[in-house]
Amino acid sequence: MTVNMMDAELDFLPDEGRRARQGTMGTRVFQALRQAIVQLQLRPGNPLSEADIGRQLGVSRQPVREAFIKLAEAGLVEIKPQRGTFVRLISAREVRNARFLREAIEVAVVRKAAVEATSEQVRRLRRIIEQQREVAEHGDNVGFLRLDEAFHQALAASADCEDAWWVLEGLKAQMDRVRYLSLPDATPLETIIGQHEAIVDAVEHASPEAAEAAMRHHLSEILISLPKLSVQRSEFFAD
Repeated sequence: MTVNMMDAELDFLPDEGRRARQGTMGTRVFQALRQAIVQLQLRPGNPLSEADIGRQLGVSRQPVREAFIKLAEAGLVEIKPQRGTFVRLISAREVRNARFLREAIEVAVVRKAAVEATSEQVRRLRRIIEQQREVAEHGDNVGFLRLDEAFHQALAASADCEDAWWVLEGLKAQMDRVRYLSLPDATPLETIIGQHEAIVDAVEHASPEAAEAAMRHHLSEILISLPKLSVQRSEFFAD
């Protein structure tokens, strides 16, 4: 990849750069790059240059280097000695393992929510679903998935389990890349909305068993789209 092509891949970074100057520099650079990788603005297999990213963000190479190390620990980049740093290809195996762990946590969360959620918390969940429906009508996949994050985080809050969400945040980066790839063709947005509604219906009716079943069904969606995507976008997958 030439420098010019790399610059084209990093066009999104100046906006993130303004945020990168706030707070801990290395953490902000990490967050900006993680978002770009998850949203496939930096695609699997792409080389990453400390100098280019530092220039785009207006930071020195040191916080970029720190971010690369954190991203490698998160399984999103690969640092190859003498060769450079690359966005890791997606591992279907790692996606399946992350989904398994996420299901274990979110099933426990939703069962607790079905017992403890207040009426206001249920209304909050339904408002997020309505917002998802609105952005879906405009074809805003990025906005839709941001609201998906908000939905699951609000669900954890309704069970007084917000710490569980932060654990999930560290587990699901590989899943998130597949989710961005899957919309809207592999997984119609209305399908996800319907699954969210089924979860909230079960929570509102204080049925832990129905809530668990709805959550398991929802989180199994990625197992349907993953085989299709690994064939359709094989250049993004390691296995």
